[in-house]
Amino acid sequence: MKFSERMSRLGTETAFDVLAEVNGLKAQGKDIISFSIGEPDFDTPENIVNAAIAALKAGQTHYNPSAGLLELRRVLAEYISRTREIEVEPEEVVVTPGAKPIIFHTILSVVDPGDEVIYPNPGFPIYESMINYIGAKAVPMPLLENRGFSLDVDHFKEIINDRTKLIILNSPNNPTGGIVPQEDLEVIAELAEKHDAWVLSDEVYSQMVYDRPFRSISSIPGMRDRTVIIDGCSKTYAMTGWRIGFGVGNKEIVAGIARLVTNAESCTATFTQYAAIEAYSGDQAASRAMIKEFNERRDIIVDGLNEIEGITCMKPEGAFYVFPNVTGACRRIGAKDSSQFAHDLLHQAGVAVLGRTCFGGKNENEDQEYVRFSYASSKDDIREGLKRIKAFVEK
Repeated sequence: MKFSERMSRLGTETAFDVLAEVNGLKAQGKDIISFSIGEPDFDTPENIVNAAIAALKAGQTHYNPSAGLLELRRVLAEYISRTREIEVEPEEVVVTPGAKPIIFHTILSVVDPGDEVIYPNPGFPIYESMINYIGAKAVPMPLLENRGFSLDVDHFKEIINDRTKLIILNSPNNPTGGIVPQEDLEVIAELAEKHDAWVLSDEVYSQMVYDRPFRSISSIPGMRDRTVIIDGCSKTYAMTGWRIGFGVGNKEIVAGIARLVTNAESCTATFTQYAAIEAYSGDQAASRAMIKEFNERRDIIVDGLNEIEGITCMKPEGAFYVFPNVTGACRRIGAKDSSQFAHDLLHQAGVAVLGRTCFGGKNENEDQEYVRFSYASSKDDIREGLKRIKAFVEK
């Protein structure tokens, strides 16, 4: 039996592979502290859970429009209008089961085989996977440590051209926690207009920005109608398992994405949409408390990592990830690269992290080693994990 050729181009999200390995080790009785999965360690706020229960009891278990409940789309349009400083109508919002479908459906909507798509590297691995899957050319946009894990705008000017149909941004970024500053967004916007390229702006961590106001490229004049915004409930409201996200764009592309939803999923579960209405319009206290806790954990993990020989760590400006440089630590323990470092750290010290190449292959001339920590773990686990790493590296 043969599979289609395109299946050979389909990637994966390695964090789930590592999670399975961690769970397997735990099942064997091993004591593992995991910083691998990008998931809040908080339960979904009670008011959101209660809204879903009420919807279920009210019989909200049937089909709804492929684009999502109009009531939810109104709430999301108001939220995006307020936070991005642009005018959004409910017809410009499409709801999906998780945010990932917006990635795939946007690429399918605007990119043909052979077209070029620029994406951040290191970055969320599904971007490159979906680009390759549809037969387009994936063009990495290096994110540089010496620029706070933003891009080199001069290099960006070299890689964009008239074959570029889509530019993918993720700010705050997974895996680095870096933010693309306003001046870089303005350069990207100018060149996107010049080359008539769409922008897919992944903003799922937009409420997790600690040191400066969040800025979306969609708010730059001329970018409103050529940008598709990705957002969702998973991170901000600790709703990863609920699978509810949304996209915002002009009416034409939203209508196209809604047709893809009809073909692929029919619609997003109705009762989860009532939960999302409560998430965005109800009491924000639990979410704000969670983000405050992440900010405090950020300081603990950054300070602790910088006290370990061979590790340097920039303070991220958003999300709940750090992306320390472990080049010196690799040399100290004899690891050839970050992947071996992560493997040895897991099996010898009982600490799970993700190596650099879980987030894309190395860029040309990239000679440093990095790992990603998700600090969506308790402060006690962070401190214990740092203690183990220090003992492992400095032995």
